[in-house]
Amino acid sequence: MRAQFVLSEIWIGLRRNLTMTIAVILTTAVSLALFGTGLLIRSQVNAMKDYWFDKVEVTVFLCTSSSSSARCKDNGPATDDQKGQIQRDLQAMPQVRRVYYESQEAAYQRFKSQFRNSTALVQVTRPGDIPDSFRVKLSRPQEYRVVASAVAGRPGVDSVLDEQASLERFFTMLNGLRNAAIGVALLQIVAAILLIGNTIRLAAYNRRRETGIMRLVGASNFYIQLPFLLEGAVAGLIGGGIASTLLVAVKLLFVDRLRSSFLTVAWIGWESVIQVIALQLIAGVLISALASFVTLRRYLRV
Repeated sequence: MRAQFVLSEIWIGLRRNLTMTIAVILTTAVSLALFGTGLLIRSQVNAMKDYWFDKVEVTVFLCTSSSSSARCKDNGPATDDQKGQIQRDLQAMPQVRRVYYESQEAAYQRFKSQFRNSTALVQVTRPGDIPDSFRVKLSRPQEYRVVASAVAGRPGVDSVLDEQASLERFFTMLNGLRNAAIGVALLQIVAAILLIGNTIRLAAYNRRRETGIMRLVGASNFYIQLPFLLEGAVAGLIGGGIASTLLVAVKLLFVDRLRSSFLTVAWIGWESVIQVIALQLIAGVLISALASFVTLRRYLRV
């Protein structure tokens, strides 16, 4: 009987303040969807970092007769002794897993393969324009600066290309997007809390006669507050469900389509989405219930 009464009160409360209830649900859904998107972006960034940083290389370009840098013009092309010493020093570093030597001809062939769709660029590039180099595979990619600084400026070295520096700028941009999404989500959550509080306060005011009668017949504080708490929790749960549906749509319509187009990129899987969905549903219920509880403590005199 008591359970039936509580459920009926929940339904009456949600229906009586239908406009406010819809506003609460939509605000909660938007805030949780943005928050979940931020979490998914974080998971995607971490997956891509683990994948790409494991493949990152440091490329040491050597001086050739066509090098334009002042150092190479003054000292001339790299000698065999200089090349051998650079290779031995690189191989001796604990941060280095493997060192490959790439001749000018091999580098030119790789260049033509990479830019085979840019015919004009390939035609104006001569084999001598691309220097020979050492391509260094790292065992500890996070210490790429140690390797780069160890060979930069040495005799026979024209320049050092650090792929991880470029990747870090890219991931910094992605982290900025993540932080922006979470920041907007937090503002939306604050708005949702205020809206939930106002809705529950209005519901408590509209039902002040019923709660007064319940108090007179000896109902406990918890029993009087329970319908209001559950109203907020149900609205939050529905909002979390909508947000979860939006995340599933993002995974199906965007992530999976991008995965089929960019096969070499590490993409998040369903396990990450399910974890975020569970967090969204829990957060939706807890935020709404807590906002309702705090409001009732202030406005429902029981």
